[in-house]
Amino acid sequence: MVPQDLISLVETGFAMHLDGIHGRAHWARVRANGLRLAELTGANQRVVEFFAILHDSKRLNDGRDPRHGARAAEFARGLLGSLVDLSGAEFELLHYACAYHTSGMTEADITVQTCWDADRLDLGRIGIMPDPRRLCTDAAKEASTIERAYFQSRKQEL
Repeated sequence: MVPQDLISLVETGFAMHLDGIHGRAHWARVRANGLRLAELTGANQRVVEFFAILHDSKRLNDGRDPRHGARAAEFARGLLGSLVDLSGAEFELLHYACAYHTSGMTEADITVQTCWDADRLDLGRIGIMPDPRRLCTDAAKEASTIERAYFQSRKQEL
């Protein structure tokens, strides 16, 4: 479980509106998507949960911000051993997942793939149906998974 102190820190430093398209509700849906997928993929759930909170934490705007993932990864590095309580191997997965989550890649460790899919499944919040060709895991590519995630993100609910 991600410490509440980390969530508070991310909220305090968030450059945009917390109720916007990259804010709290998005983080919650990414977490829910990721944990559902992790049950099927065997991904590390702790990494998935930290990813959900941190991956967009250093966005400067809701538009094009190609370095936000790298900034989030370095932000997480500064918290390693305190608010980010992960082993070295777990942290490397988190760092990679954050740094490259908008790169369009689909090949990586299963935990990283699960993180990326959890985020990509929430595209309905901006009116985009997730494309299975851009998803990584078989679990995420299932039509029922995509439909469920799309419905939830369009309704802005969990």
